[in-house]
Amino acid sequence: MDTHSSGAPAVWPRVPDEALAEQERVAALADLDSPGPAPGAVRLVAGVDVSYATGSDALVAAAVVLDAVTLEPVESALVEGRATFPYVPGLLAFRELPSVMAALDKLTRTPQLLVCDGYGIAHPRRAGLAVHLGVLTGLPCFGVAKTPFVFRSGPPGAERGAGSPLTSDDGEVVGRALRTQKGVRPVYVSVGHGIGLDNACAHTLRFAPRYRLPETTRLADHLSRERLRATSGA
Repeated sequence: MDTHSSGAPAVWPRVPDEALAEQERVAALADLDSPGPAPGAVRLVAGVDVSYATGSDALVAAAVVLDAVTLEPVESALVEGRATFPYVPGLLAFRELPSVMAALDKLTRTPQLLVCDGYGIAHPRRAGLAVHLGVLTGLPCFGVAKTPFVFRSGPPGAERGAGSPLTSDDGEVVGRALRTQKGVRPVYVSVGHGIGLDNACAHTLRFAPRYRLPETTRLADHLSRERLRATSGA
């Protein structure tokens, strides 16, 4: 897919002040009103993830396109690189964005939906990785995270599909704790751009028929880790 005309910065931020300014710019451009595509309207979905080598800044970014009905992979792309941005809580997207965008750019198919392992508006400045990816690609995008970061939620019911609001200290709903498998710890879904929370959660359940994490994340994580082990022994 072509991301060259996506609106990505000509030079990626290298220091926190530059990153904060870019977060402010991107957050202002995010579409948080559209319901986005319903599960039945999506034929191709892409998942992205990044794996890091132990003790170094070496990384591998993976983008995997799946058939949204069968959840079988139809295309994938990998990019090996190094994180050039320092580790700063709240600015972690900038360690991953250049390589993730490069991986997406290698795809020949354009998905109708992006899912990332991370946050959307469930972020202190409402500008997590899913917000950036959605705005920069122009595609509906949401994040499915393993932890709630700095927000809180009540425990959802034990049944698959049960959810509870993920909220800020002032009561703003920034996502949903979602039980993807009965009796298994929930995941934390937050929108990034061009899709509403209800549809994002419906997609998450559709993409997670057997495991806690959606297949988008599982496959991208597996591919990036395998390449990292093959190239660095990590």
